[in-house]
Amino acid sequence: MEHSGTATVAERPEALLLQVDGREVASYVWRSRLPASTAPRPFLHPVRTLAGTLVTDARPHSHTHQLGISIAAPDIGGRNFWGGRTFVPGHGPAWLDDHGAQRHRRWLRHTDSALAHTLNWVDRDGAALLNERRSIACGPLTGDAWTLSVRTRLANATEGPLQIRSPAALGRVGAGYGGFFWRGPSRSERVRVLSPAGAGERAVNGTTAEWVAVSGGAEGREWTVVFTAADETTAADRWFVRSRDYLGVGSSLTWDRPLVLEPGGAVARHILTVVADGTLSDDAAAALAAAARSAP
Repeated sequence: MEHSGTATVAERPEALLLQVDGREVASYVWRSRLPASTAPRPFLHPVRTLAGTLVTDARPHSHTHQLGISIAAPDIGGRNFWGGRTFVPGHGPAWLDDHGAQRHRRWLRHTDSALAHTLNWVDRDGAALLNERRSIACGPLTGDAWTLSVRTRLANATEGPLQIRSPAALGRVGAGYGGFFWRGPSRSERVRVLSPAGAGERAVNGTTAEWVAVSGGAEGREWTVVFTAADETTAADRWFVRSRDYLGVGSSLTWDRPLVLEPGGAVARHILTVVADGTLSDDAAAALAAAARSAP
């Protein structure tokens, strides 16, 4: 994050720390004070394994709008809630003054291991497009792994139909991102992407695999992050995966067709992320995903 030790109080982010068995594993930045071009929003960073290994990145030089673990969308009613450039059909990515922001409204709960709050997704003039209820919780899974639960409900706050679209819906093949998104650490070696659909970005991107696992490491500290859906609706969404130019995994609200919310309409999603020390095999990753889904 781009905050120096000399930042003023007005510039500092506001965050809550989350713990598992007394160990700090994540920080939830609920008021980020970022530039408009990043589509300012709450995010989780840093996120660490139980041994303290970092498994997220925020505002990396090449993609300064990617923020740890967040919920974001590139096109909601023609506004960019992803950050960075906007994909324009027939032209490609372009810098536009169309960025929205997510604003915290009210805390419903916050403890050492769980939080819930309401948010508004607003355009640059402050008009609300979506109302959201979000809950985040973390808990132990094994001696080397813990589970992060991210649940969201997004409701249309406008008086008309509201379209949610990915760049793939506008013609950018394979770019079906939008929704839950994890940005992995930039300094990673021996990166592996695994899932029941196969190994590697090409095999997994765009699939509805039961789980997706990414392993990496740096300076001898290896880690694995496993993603799985907590309910049938979320399990029907496709995975967006990148591992060549950067590390990223998302569960896509919509792939290559618009998702339309009628007035008063809503969508709900629930993703489980297992954060583990070490490099895991296919069988071990599958077992952790199953354990996370069956945990109370």
